[in-house]
Parts: sequence; C-alpha cells; structure tokens
Amino acid sequence: MELNEDVVTDVLKRLRRAQGQVGGVIQMIEDGRDCKDVVTQLAAVSRALDRAGFKIIASGLTQCVREAGEGSPQAEADREQLEKLFLALA
Repeated sequence: MELNEDVVTDVLKRLRRAQGQVGGVIQMIEDGRDCKDVVTQLAAVSRALDRAGFKIIASGLTQCVREAGEGSPQAEADREQLEKLFLALA
C-alpha cells in the first residue's frame, strides 16, 4: 500500500507531535510532576497515535477498494485485513 503525499504529511505531523509529547511525559516523570498531569499527557499521546493509525487505515481502505475494484476477492481480503488493523487500534 502506498499512501498519497497529503496523508503521509499529515501522519508524519501527528507522529512528530506524539514524539514531542512522549518526551514531555518522560521529563514530567523525571521532574516528579503530579500523576494527574502525567496521565493527561499520556492520554494525549495515545490519541495522537490513534489518529495517525486511523488516518493510515482509512487511506489504505480507500486505495485498496479503488485499485482492486469493489466486490473483487482481493478488495474483500484487503478490507478484512484493514478491519483487523482498525480493531487493533480501537
């Protein structure tokens, strides 16, 4: 599966944001920050990663259906695989 340039740009932006948030969480833990603040930031990191994953899966599903043709055995197999990936993120 190849992702279009817009999707790649958006996913990379989300992943870089999550990377920065993880660094912030590490620093918060090292600084002995309040547990509530740490958990709040961890939740934000988790959402950022989920959104990146969902973006990739949605783009892949659209591309697979378009390329393989609706109703073809390959489209169905690709859709099932992407559904499993989606559920793994949920």
